Amino acid sequence: MRIFGREPALYLNTLSAVLGLVVTFNVGLTENQAGWIVAGVSAILGAIAAALTRPIAVQAFTTLVATVASAVAAFGYDVAPTTTAAINGLVLAVLMFLTRGQVSPASPAAGGQVPPAGV
Repeated sequence: MRIFGREPALYLNTLSAVLGLVVTFNVGLTENQAGWIVAGVSAILGAIAAALTRPIAVQAFTTLVATVASAVAAFGYDVAPTTTAAINGLVLAVLMFLTRGQVSPASPAAGGQVPPAGV
């Protein structure tokens, strides 16, 4: 399945980074609330992206790292929401770049199996 010629995981990870960016615009959230939002959005959208890609492990790893990085930044250190969102966005961008060649969209017609190369 592709959306406008791209894998859904790319859109979902980008949406997660954009929502993390929205938190930085001082929308009246405390550091704790911003941390929960960034980590939660990253986890939920990442889980959806993992369900839509094969192999699942690559996207699940990307989601885990991005969620943990934003949670550590938000709850392990006394940092501003902007820093938490920036860390999340950076981790997502780097991991999408590194893992892009390792995943492919799941084919709903093939029962979740990856189609052969060149099809």
